[in-house]
Amino acid sequence: MLYGTLIEFCTEESCPVMSAGSKYEYHWADGQTVKKPLKCSAPHYINCLMSWIQQQLENEAIFPSKIGAPFPRDFLNVVKVILKRLFRVYAHIYHQHFSEVRDLQEEAHLNTSFKHFVFFVMEFDLVQKRELAPLQQLIDLLTSSGPVGSRSVVGANTEDSQTGSHLT
Repeated sequence: MLYGTLIEFCTEESCPVMSAGSKYEYHWADGQTVKKPLKCSAPHYINCLMSWIQQQLENEAIFPSKIGAPFPRDFLNVVKVILKRLFRVYAHIYHQHFSEVRDLQEEAHLNTSFKHFVFFVMEFDLVQKRELAPLQQLIDLLTSSGPVGSRSVVGANTEDSQTGSHLT
């Protein structure tokens, strides 16, 4: 994931809270070892998230690898939580680190990756619209008709009129 290219910029000091701009703050809870949402730095949140996702993917009860093995009844809910939380990483990158993305000349790669992510979650209704609010302007731009190259796609550093949220 693109986040790996930004770890030297996304530190405990530079990102003491996992956020997407000043209006959206995310607290970590995995429902197992961390049940009460914990306010933490962006690198800590993202590290916990990636470890948690890896655990989910390796869990045969959630993602069976044997042909014909049934998926659990809550499979869709697990996938929705994974994708909702991955969206938050995109939101953090766009809001807090877009200047570094540009400096590293990764803007086109980030925009393309995010556009594919957005089309996928929208096609299968995997992330609620309210969760997408921190990047809604960018999503509207990326999903409008016409080639992306024909318009300027910028970072999401503009504040929207949404009320802030503290989400787990």
